[in-house]
Formats: sequence, structure tokens, C-alpha cells
Amino acid sequence: MNDIDAVKALKEGDESAFRYLFYQYYDRLVAYIVTYTHDKMSAEDIVQQAFIDFWNNKSKLDTIRSPKNYLYSIAYNRFIDTIHTEKRQSNLLDQIYERALRDKIEEDTEQLDERVKRMKAIIESLPPKCKTILEMNKVKGIKYREIAEIMDISIKTVEAQMSIAFKKIRKGFEKDNLYLFIMSITKKN
Repeated sequence: MNDIDAVKALKEGDESAFRYLFYQYYDRLVAYIVTYTHDKMSAEDIVQQAFIDFWNNKSKLDTIRSPKNYLYSIAYNRFIDTIHTEKRQSNLLDQIYERALRDKIEEDTEQLDERVKRMKAIIESLPPKCKTILEMNKVKGIKYREIAEIMDISIKTVEAQMSIAFKKIRKGFEKDNLYLFIMSITKKN
């Protein structure tokens, strides 16, 4: 059997003619598509789909020409379709990831704003001396020793006032996942 005879038989629905053409061109088409995909499994999938298309369109075959060029065209077009599909899927995944990232940033910003408000409220509720010492240390960056000198109190008093402030802050955030944040601001200078 040659290609032309196989095409004539295939147009009549002869499955053995299809098998003949499949075995005649399958490996060559896979090798051809691998030059584009650089992936044998992907190339095999594309070529198999090309043969399905070839079978489904057998009535359109030209009985005076070899099906070689037609099969190569189908396989190449299937490759292009695969590229477009993968690109659309990749774009969709990128969009989903970007949206999730934006939502996470918005959510984090809202949570951060809420935490800042809570922190300000806790600081405002501190006794005046305690609040002043906390602000001098954490906002202005003044060391305990300097605070003691400025306020004319002992370092132990500064430490005690800071301890009171930290306990209230910890209590205000005890149900929050800010344990590490709170621990970082409670370190002594």
C-alpha cells in the first residue's frame, strides 16, 4: 500500500489505511513537533490530536496527493493552538495571582490600619507619665538612662513605667498574631 492508495481507502472509512498512515508518519511528525516544543511528551500529544483531526476530516482529503504535507500542516497548527491555549492559561493564572496579591495587600493594609488604631488607643489610655516615657523611648529613640536624666527619675522608674506600658500593649494584642511584633517593641534599650 502507498500513501495515495491509503488516502483513497481512508476516505471510504478504512481503519487499516488510517493505521498505515499513522505508522508511516507518527514518528516523523513527533520529531518535527519536538523541534518546536523541545518536549517529546507534549509533541506526542500534539501529533495524536493531529491524527484525530486527520481522521475526522478524511472526507476532505485529496486522493491525488500524498497526505504528508496535510499531516504536517495539521500537526503544526495543533502546536500553534497549544501555544495559544497555554498562553491564555498562563495569562489567566497571572491575572488570578495578581488579583489574589492585590486582595492580600488590601487585606494586610486594612489589618495594619486596625492594629495602628488599636496601638494608638492603648497608648492614649496609659497614665501620663507612662505614656510620656514610652513615647520618648519608642518614638523619639531616647535611651532609658537619658529619659531618667531628662525627667529627673531613676532608671528603675523608667523600666517600671515601660513594663506597665508593655503589659497593657500585650494585653491589648493578646488575641492578635502580633506576638513577635509586640516582643520586638518590648526589648530594652
